[in-house]
Amino acid sequence: MEAAHRRVAADLAAQISAGLWVPGDQLPSRASLARHYGVHEQTVRLAMILLRSRGLVEGEQRNRLRVAHPPVMRTLIRPDADWPHQTETADSSPCRATDELADRLGVQPGITLQHEVIECMDPGGRSAMLVSSWWRGRRKAHSSYVAELGVIALDADQAHALGLIVDTPAYRLVRTRLDTVGRATETADLILPMDRWTIRL
Repeated sequence: MEAAHRRVAADLAAQISAGLWVPGDQLPSRASLARHYGVHEQTVRLAMILLRSRGLVEGEQRNRLRVAHPPVMRTLIRPDADWPHQTETADSSPCRATDELADRLGVQPGITLQHEVIECMDPGGRSAMLVSSWWRGRRKAHSSYVAELGVIALDADQAHALGLIVDTPAYRLVRTRLDTVGRATETADLILPMDRWTIRL
């Protein structure tokens, strides 16, 4: 027998697919859906987690969720290019260099670094990428960069910003900018949701 939350999720997914709700529409409350389907609110919560994992709904789990806009697939070819759309600065507080950051920048662990987190929006105003950058002192010009691609599981802050659930896999592109003699001037983590990006390097 099919689990109740999967039955609820399947019915809601069918209604979204049929156009009963369109992207951006707010879904009924958890309590209202529980009454409609004759199930416990916890069952509805599990159904919503399933729908979020499939990219059908978005928003904070504690609030009313909305029908998600279909992700726009983009291709990242130039990790050093300026973002062509709107950006928002989410954090700009200095921090101490971890061992990893110290190694990436060629500095001593524990020294103070400048730090910035930028949320890059797509043309529709939805979050498409997070860029966390670290550098020492004043930002300097660079002449080249190196990039290394890996995969991470989103932490709570990253998932919140990108409208995804915690532990969703995402690309992590480590970009380090270099001066004319190959010294690191800045390093950054570019976090790109896998359902919205392909990488071509």
